[in-house]
Amino acid sequence: MTFLENDIAAQERFNLLLLEPGEIYFEDFSVYYYPQDISEDDDAFKKRQRGHLKICSKSIVFVPKESQHPLLKFPMKSIKNIEEKGGNLFSKIDLANKMLKIISDQFVEMKQKNIISPYLFRKEESREHVFSLNYVNVDDCLPQMCQLLRASTLPPADQNAMINAIVLSRQSRVKFNTSWLDDLYETIQHETQGDKITPLITNPGRIMLTNSRLYFQPFNNVDRFPVIKIKLKEVTRIIKRRFLLKQIGLEIFCKDGSTFPHLYLSLKSQQDRDVLYEKLIQQSDVMIEDPGPEDWTLRWQNGFVSNYEYLLYLNSLADRSFNDLTQYPVMPWVIQDYTSTTLDLNNPDTFRDLSKPIGALNEERLERIKERCQDMPEPKFLYGSHYSTPGFVLFYLARKAPEYVLCLQNGKFDQPDRMFNSIRETWENCLTGAADFKELIPEFYHGPADFLVNSGISNFGIRQDGRPVGDVELPPWASGPSDYVAKMSEALESDYVSLQIHNWIDLIFGYKQKGPAAMEANNVFYYLTYEGAVDLDSIIDKNERACLEVQIMEFGQIPKQLFTKPHPHRYGNRGIPRSLSSVSDSCVTQGSEIIRQKSTDVFEEDAKKITTRLSSLEDFCKMTLNRQYSLHKDVVTDVKLSPDGKCIFSVSRDSLLKMYSLEEQRQLRSVTMSCMALSSCQVMPDSKTIIVGSWDNNVYFYSVEFGRILDTLHAHDDAVSSIYWQTNTLLTSSWDSTVKIWEFSPPPSPNTFVSAENTGQLDHDSGVTHMTTDADCSFVITGTKDGQICVWDLANQYLVRQHHHHVGKINSVLLSPERHQLLSSAEDQYLRVMDFETGTEIFVKDVKDQIKCMKMMGNVLLTGTQSGNLQVWDIDKAQLVKEIDAHRDAVTCLHLIETGTILSGSADRTVCLWKPAST
Repeated sequence: MTFLENDIAAQERFNLLLLEPGEIYFEDFSVYYYPQDISEDDDAFKKRQRGHLKICSKSIVFVPKESQHPLLKFPMKSIKNIEEKGGNLFSKIDLANKMLKIISDQFVEMKQKNIISPYLFRKEESREHVFSLNYVNVDDCLPQMCQLLRASTLPPADQNAMINAIVLSRQSRVKFNTSWLDDLYETIQHETQGDKITPLITNPGRIMLTNSRLYFQPFNNVDRFPVIKIKLKEVTRIIKRRFLLKQIGLEIFCKDGSTFPHLYLSLKSQQDRDVLYEKLIQQSDVMIEDPGPEDWTLRWQNGFVSNYEYLLYLNSLADRSFNDLTQYPVMPWVIQDYTSTTLDLNNPDTFRDLSKPIGALNEERLERIKERCQDMPEPKFLYGSHYSTPGFVLFYLARKAPEYVLCLQNGKFDQPDRMFNSIRETWENCLTGAADFKELIPEFYHGPADFLVNSGISNFGIRQDGRPVGDVELPPWASGPSDYVAKMSEALESDYVSLQIHNWIDLIFGYKQKGPAAMEANNVFYYLTYEGAVDLDSIIDKNERACLEVQIMEFGQIPKQLFTKPHPHRYGNRGIPRSLSSVSDSCVTQGSEIIRQKSTDVFEEDAKKITTRLSSLEDFCKMTLNRQYSLHKDVVTDVKLSPDGKCIFSVSRDSLLKMYSLEEQRQLRSVTMSCMALSSCQVMPDSKTIIVGSWDNNVYFYSVEFGRILDTLHAHDDAVSSIYWQTNTLLTSSWDSTVKIWEFSPPPSPNTFVSAENTGQLDHDSGVTHMTTDADCSFVITGTKDGQICVWDLANQYLVRQHHHHVGKINSVLLSPERHQLLSSAEDQYLRVMDFETGTEIFVKDVKDQIKCMKMMGNVLLTGTQSGNLQVWDIDKAQLVKEIDAHRDAVTCLHLIETGTILSGSADRTVCLWKPAST
């Protein structure tokens, strides 16, 4: 929901947008206004205007009751004096202690006949404006008016300081009215003072937190709600915000359908903000739903979050909010074709190059900018204007939010020909304009298209060709405003954009935002736009600091940097919709607004995938122990189920290979393979030959049918840590810092000896503790004793990539079934997920326990921990959904069969067989 969906202006003619940005409204008084052109006789009673006099920190506003009369605003800086009107013997309107006059050189007329149009600034030297008070005396309001008038004569910084002191003094005398509490049994947890923030508006009040609700009570009566009430059970997210360059903001989001979907508060100091935040999250009714940035990235990569939703989330994470025009959410131009009659989303030429900032899309303009930059003093910059400012946001939203434009631009609209009149012209100006580098806003991709339509409530003026400012001119490929937004949304979610949008994220939120990478990407803006570029608190001169703050606010602000490494890319649009209802909703046509359409067959296929995925995860969460036995005398190091499903094979540090029959429920074989511990085992497809790795540096081939060792392969110079067999190829890893590749011809069989040839070796810096491969054995992933993870191209036997994200020995490495994510765990108790293609880390979790082993099926990740637990993770959401107390000691090995059956071996010497709910 955007701020414009809360229509402030619809409530009353007077609203805080008629004041200066940040100006405070205190109170009002019922009055009569006597226009200057009437005499003080009986005629005055007939022509006087009834209304209210609004006392504000930098102005006084008269709001007449009748809409045909304009509102009159008297800026304090234009007022010469405010005083009680003296008596006149012949006057018919003199009322003792009731008459007030404002002597001013200038006043402003606004909203005559309730039409939103540019303000009229009337200049008349020392004109007297006379008011009579209806229910109070002059002494009840004149002193505070005069105090504010004195403040207006000071320099800006001193004026603000004096106003703040007045505000604090007045507000400190106001307490929260506890009669507004919904429940007499609510327990008050915290009470403080703060401001409710909406774009260009700061409204102060009292904040009350109870054990079940959060209340905000404004000090004035301008809001339609005398008290805002938020049920803590409806709160979904609480975010600390940077507001006006200070860490004092707090934004609270609630569930859809709530009376107050979000509330943006500003506190007096960071300490006050942090105290309220801590008190909020401590309440038992507050259940935060935000899974965290790593989870969001994973869900976006896998198609469970749309590009639009993900970009909005990144904006929010980077302190950008719909409630703050200085940090409004920013969205990219994705389409560059605004002349064709049809929009071809399969043609790359339709799209803008997302790897470049707007300023670098035109090479000729960029070269001119670079030449200018060379002659600049430090700090140098390329772009003298920003891609997102309050002015740019309201440039797009002028038709929907005309009063915001007038508030920001001192009562004036832009020249009619300079307004947002055409999509194509705006895009072309962004490509060629000397100082136009603006991006888009979320309204272009989602929600109603009314920001493109002139509804007639405002008078924007006449263009040079004689036409009044009307609707925004759309590209030929759009049949209307709603169709335009729908096609923009479709383009944002297209395959091309999905595979390229990470480049734009790098520019706006990521590692290309600043530093050498930004310079290389031609992405350098004026230094004051960057967070932390200047320490305002260190500037002693208040006026200098005030001017600097205004400059920063108006110029635009770079979002908070979220990533210091390349952002992972998305895997196209192969992802499954988040729910059947969301897919159904996106397929519904409402008028001409179609966000997305899916053909029936694709919908049914996706629905089937959803059902399968959800039931699979649910089944694993409900898995039960089917069989448990203990045959070994030491730690079980590996366990496998034979392909025919009849027997379980296990090896242990006791040097024994055990064969357990599931049909007969007893041990069939116990074979001493070596005088040292056994580390790993592999069952051949025929279930008749077992390959076993040992700490004695050898690999053994055991025939189940003949009950003997067929052959011994002297594989390494140190312990064999893991083995992997596919077709006629055997991979062995060892503590001797190598992985060796063995080719067999013919393959091992129950009645033949082994003939193996060493065809390659992958060298490491330290001992290899674990190894895995992808399904077709194209890549080998290894983990070492010193915490390194290596990615090898097996066909060419070269090192593709090397990572050192862990501290201590790698316990397990795993490649997701579709080869998108690389997972790892180590002695440092961290679970890490990397994008396999780029190596970018996209999820890190301190599990507070060592994960000793991992297996994966679909989106389900199973992990075994040092404390003996089996954990079930939804890897798409990066969420731990179930933890099972499985063993009395560490879970050391896992085997996952396609049917969902799970085998686990443990340091407690037991082997367990687990069955999911559906098997």
